[in-house]
Amino acid sequence: MQHVAEIAVHSFLRDVLDGKASMPAPVIAEVAADVQEALNKQFQDDAKKREFKLRMSNIGRPTCQLWFDKNEPEDKAPFPPHFLMNMIIGDIVEAVFKGLLRAADVEFKDNDKVTLELSNGTKINGEYDMIMDGKVDDVKSASPWSYNNKFSSFETLATGDSFGYIPQLVGYATAAGMDVGGWWVVNKANGEFKYVDAGGVDTPAVLEEIEATVSYINEDKPFERCFEAVPESHYRKPTGNLKLGVECGFCQFKHKCWPDLQTLPAVKSTAKNPPEVDYVFVDPQYLQEGDDG
Repeated sequence: MQHVAEIAVHSFLRDVLDGKASMPAPVIAEVAADVQEALNKQFQDDAKKREFKLRMSNIGRPTCQLWFDKNEPEDKAPFPPHFLMNMIIGDIVEAVFKGLLRAADVEFKDNDKVTLELSNGTKINGEYDMIMDGKVDDVKSASPWSYNNKFSSFETLATGDSFGYIPQLVGYATAAGMDVGGWWVVNKANGEFKYVDAGGVDTPAVLEEIEATVSYINEDKPFERCFEAVPESHYRKPTGNLKLGVECGFCQFKHKCWPDLQTLPAVKSTAKNPPEVDYVFVDPQYLQEGDDG
């Protein structure tokens, strides 16, 4: 079932295409101001190196990644230059989407800073995107794959939430004293959008996970890897190789965590441009075949 605000925005966009509506000038000005603020944030404020601290935006990430971020930040692989472009695209998408909500006469409370105080007195700061109908919502821009797979439902997201979107949203809502809403997800490739309701979340359980993460990081406990390598298969047949799971693929500490890691073209692929795979172990026979070929 579509969210009522989703229907309202679709209706507004249809009216614009049919020449029956336009975006009011004050709304356009507000979108422009939000984009300007995002540019300042990405290219001035955030350009300055920040010291590690637990924030609402990282509190749901794997503890092994947070441990490295705190204790061995010098081993962090740098982001590629286009990462910054991707971040600003996400900010622009959020600004424009909020403009569409306003133009469609959808009422919501805009972003605000909040603080989540845990049972041990630790305070986690963050800034939610919006409150609508008494619930905290987040706006996410997504690749086509993430839009169709990761964000297909709350249940699907919960099975592979390596970026910590669920703890982030629960943290925002709890700190704001509001219910958990969901995510407004925009496909960066074609502009389609949808609402993913997080109504099925177990808030007490997620808050327990947040408490455990804070305890692990703040008490400087010994490093523990959260994930193991997974067996590689080719047409459902094991190759004998081991590779990183999807949870580790975007981690900037993967080479530190796995010293023998090799990023190679898929060794069994016959494609002209085989996909690259992060291998933890490669059966020597495949490396010899590559040398002979």
